Amino acid sequence: MWILGRKGPSGFSARSTAEEVTKGIEGSGLTAIVTGATSGIGAETARVLALHGVHVVMAVRNLDSGGKVKEEILKNIPNAKVDVMELDLSSLASVRKFANEYKSSGLPLNILINNAGVMSPSFKLSQDKIELLFATNHLGHFLLTNHLLEIMKTTAFESKIEGRIVNVSSMAHQFMYKEGIPFDKINEESSYNSKYAYGLSKLANILHTNELTRRFNEEGVEITANSLNPGPIATNLFRHYNIIDGLVSTVGKYVIKNVSQGAATTCYVALHPQMKGVSGNYFSDSNISKRSSLAKDEELAKKLWEFSMNLTET
Repeated sequence: MWILGRKGPSGFSARSTAEEVTKGIEGSGLTAIVTGATSGIGAETARVLALHGVHVVMAVRNLDSGGKVKEEILKNIPNAKVDVMELDLSSLASVRKFANEYKSSGLPLNILINNAGVMSPSFKLSQDKIELLFATNHLGHFLLTNHLLEIMKTTAFESKIEGRIVNVSSMAHQFMYKEGIPFDKINEESSYNSKYAYGLSKLANILHTNELTRRFNEEGVEITANSLNPGPIATNLFRHYNIIDGLVSTVGKYVIKNVSQGAATTCYVALHPQMKGVSGNYFSDSNISKRSSLAKDEELAKKLWEFSMNLTET
């Protein structure tokens, strides 16, 4: 049980914090993008990476909120390198705009942390008329990753430093529609279930990771890709669920992780030397963890990749 703080093979546990799992690690010379860095584990991830000398680019939907997080980081870490760029993952146009602006910046890219996520109790469509959770949690990150891969490959080749892609998933990937991924019904409101829709988007994060790994292995590219479950955390992800949000704010803080513990696995996978050469795995509590059978389905991962390519090529 996580609250007991039992350590796994990595030497860390569910009680380990982001600072503890990165203690003594030098990140100077590395550049990372962190999506959804205005609050919760995204903001903590940005702070801890910056603490270790990583040049952090916060990819955020709200520039004002991003600016405040940046100010707070610089107040406590005066020498931190932090930039804020606008990115709305629910809009494919915004993803393309961000990627083009990043390419134009001339910055390298060693680490891509696809962290941002949303929940919604009701059916909604994105600007591109795609179910919102799938569009934001998976498709936006899928397109972003594809547009930034060449920069990551070039950076890895020129720096001789392994690139890392980190997809923040969830244990919710186990809660799925009966038929698995309903490719032909994703945009149908009549069959929408908020729990299963969220689970689908989180399963997609893992399958995306798996297929990236397969492709990197085929190409011989020095980039790894891993997914993770940050664990039960008191963040504003539940802001659309009034009852759950209330419980998290009151009782939850005594029985679930704090934000620093929640960001630990992300920081471990992104920065720790133990992760060198490790790819295609699913982590929880800074250790390799079990995933559902669907999350290990290679053919499903390939099918999702093609489906996602078709949606993002238009």
